Amino acid sequence: MTYCIGISLDDGLVLTSDSRTNAGIDHVSTYSKMHRCVTTPDRCLVIMSAGNLATTQGVIQQIRRDVLEGLPRNINTLSYLADVAEYLGDVLVNRIRKHTEQTGFVPDATLILGGQIQGRNPNIYMIYPQGNYITSSADTPYLQIGESKYGKPVLDRFITRDASLEDAAICSLISMDSTMKSNASAGPPIEVMIYPRDQFNAPKHYKFEAEDPYLLEIRHEWANQLNRAFRSMPRLEVHAKPNSTLHTF
Repeated sequence: MTYCIGISLDDGLVLTSDSRTNAGIDHVSTYSKMHRCVTTPDRCLVIMSAGNLATTQGVIQQIRRDVLEGLPRNINTLSYLADVAEYLGDVLVNRIRKHTEQTGFVPDATLILGGQIQGRNPNIYMIYPQGNYITSSADTPYLQIGESKYGKPVLDRFITRDASLEDAAICSLISMDSTMKSNASAGPPIEVMIYPRDQFNAPKHYKFEAEDPYLLEIRHEWANQLNRAFRSMPRLEVHAKPNSTLHTF
């Protein structure tokens, strides 16, 4: 399992992923889940993945091979991000179907595509194992894959389309840390990519190891602030009136 977040803002995109692929009792393995595609100068495309590692690696290899072999339909020939999402869905489905037919095992995977093609708005898409996809909206400007439930509340409270890229990046790190705190299936290194609108060759990429000072500072400060907020909550016995009737049986 893993955890990846894609955030679509007025000013660009923020993409965040962990690197854990296995967290057994005596074996922990890590692989990057964030893949920046080699593209033409008019676009920037990033893929994040969750699910079966062999499937996602096979999909990434097929995408690269289609570009190298100059196939008519590849990530550099399509004019819309939605078309790229549909193409990735087809590659994903073919990969899953191939191995399902051979072994009977269903190696599912889910992808997030984020990026921009010149003349279009930056956006994010979630691509399901069945090949269909959804995109973000004004009401839901972020998408998650993997172990998403623990990190969702903080995104719901603070992420809006007009948030700054830096605020969204910090929020995504808090979301990631909340997930790692509650579930061992997500873990470092943590990767963050900040993509400013229309800056095709200038995304900022950060990688944080488990003991990175900034990651630890975020973790400690968020915990301290939550503790202060909790301690300042209105006290039950001061502000709430007890119910005088207790039903018994």
